Amino acid sequence: MSRPVIETSVLIVGAGPAGLSLALDLGWRGIDCLLIDQQPSADVVLPRASGLSSRTMEFFRRWGIVEDVARAGFPQDYALDIVYCTSLAGHELAREPYAPLGGREAPDFTPQDRHRCPQKLLDPVLEKALARFPSVTLMRSLRLASFVDDGQGVRAFVDRLPGGKRHQFTGENIDRVFIGERAEPPQSGVETLEIRAKYMVACDGVDSGIRNALEIPLEGTPVLNYTMSLLVDAEHLQDKHKMGAAERYMMIGPEGVWGNLTVVDGHTEWRLSLSGSAQKLDLANLDTDALVRRCFGDDTIPFKVRAMSPWRRREVVSSKVRAGRVFIAGDAAHAMSPTGGFGMNTCIGDSVDLGWKLEAVLKGWGGEALLDTYECERKPVMTRFVKAAADLFKPWMLKLDYSAVLDETPEGEAARRHVGATLKDAMLAEWEIAGTSMGYRYDRSPIVIGDGTEPVPDEPMVYIQNARPGSRAPHAWLDDGRSTLDLFGEGFTLLSFAGDAPSTQALERAASERGMPLSVVQLDRPDIAALYERRFVLVRPDGHVAWRGDALDAPDELLDTVRGARCVAQAQAAA
Repeated sequence: MSRPVIETSVLIVGAGPAGLSLALDLGWRGIDCLLIDQQPSADVVLPRASGLSSRTMEFFRRWGIVEDVARAGFPQDYALDIVYCTSLAGHELAREPYAPLGGREAPDFTPQDRHRCPQKLLDPVLEKALARFPSVTLMRSLRLASFVDDGQGVRAFVDRLPGGKRHQFTGENIDRVFIGERAEPPQSGVETLEIRAKYMVACDGVDSGIRNALEIPLEGTPVLNYTMSLLVDAEHLQDKHKMGAAERYMMIGPEGVWGNLTVVDGHTEWRLSLSGSAQKLDLANLDTDALVRRCFGDDTIPFKVRAMSPWRRREVVSSKVRAGRVFIAGDAAHAMSPTGGFGMNTCIGDSVDLGWKLEAVLKGWGGEALLDTYECERKPVMTRFVKAAADLFKPWMLKLDYSAVLDETPEGEAARRHVGATLKDAMLAEWEIAGTSMGYRYDRSPIVIGDGTEPVPDEPMVYIQNARPGSRAPHAWLDDGRSTLDLFGEGFTLLSFAGDAPSTQALERAASERGMPLSVVQLDRPDIAALYERRFVLVRPDGHVAWRGDALDAPDELLDTVRGARCVAQAQAAA
């Protein structure tokens, strides 16, 4: 009996935000790909990431799903304050006010404000959007069992799992891996499919079976602390206590910050996270109902603990994110503290960087070294966000005198004012993260051509947009109502502010000879020209500046560098 064989250009393993985003980006680019996941549906049992940065929303704008995300279900009129309190019925120590989603405008540097959409609402939106792209196939209830990278492609065997129920996944589920050898289907007694792909991308989560099978270690701190998250059902809880609606309530007791209650869907679901230490929590003696009651401060509020999940707060990055024709992306490549909300956004950024490079190579215009730049560009960015998240966790552990915060005395009131003001000031950087989330750059990449200018200050809380090579190309509104960002994505884009300067025909001809997609946009806008600072600016498909200058000299050399061909030639010449 012949075994079913499926052929695809890119096999993506894991349909979380990273895998779904990569499939979306490839589908948007017309690249055929197959996304597999062991779970039967996109339902997320435990609440996870919620915050979407402006940069992520810009990618969603590109894929045409901004309105879908806005309609995903989180209320537009729900206040998103940060409240520091002893309990929902206790004392308010401080408050950081934030307007509801429907009452905010995007900052000047972006066409898209940051957004809130928990993963349990976002994943179904991303999955539904895949149907717009006929080159994308999603297959569920499939588990990768073994694979081989023979240098020409990846041959993978996947087991079909019983449908209709969720499956526990560990790295041990991949029982064999073959590198440069002949793979055989596992003798598991279940239906097995064979998939042949030119490339495979591991988006299979923090305990990635693919990364483990490739024996790629993690670098960093494996445990910052142990934490327990509870999924709590309490319908319209925000209406049943005096603190009012908020994005999260930081719970303060005599021991310090002991937990936080975070809104999930804005209606019924809440996540109560209990801060532990570097030692594992005593789960056997954990009274979850008592912890929820302590958080509420009111025994009359009805609730139900639907699920609990212990997890480790980590600060780690994969030592490599490419092994031959296999790439590591998303949580499989980095695991970080949720402080700052960088995790899911970093996953989506990985997919955008990898997506255009896979397109370039598969369509034949990408140079031999282009795919290598995924590691040299993204790994420093992964490290940036992992470190930033760990730094933002430090205020949670501030050594203050919390002993009197519950006292109904003048001394207790003074202690609450001091603790509240101190924590509010120390934690502000966790909520104001524009500089960190938007300011990453690829200025040291071999496919970016520097211009000798000094980088702008990298301020965590303030984003200074600029067109220095390697940086995200700046946003400005065009006369027709579009953003400059709407010009980018489908190939390279040359912005010309030259007026009657020499023609761009030589560059266009060089691009045509290489089969390299290039669009030229003439802009007669002095204000935008001042923002970009040069007469010509070449922007990559991911929206980062590849080069800028005042003359289009040596177009062949320029294009061969930015498409990853010239760095190989230089290395061969040096050898």
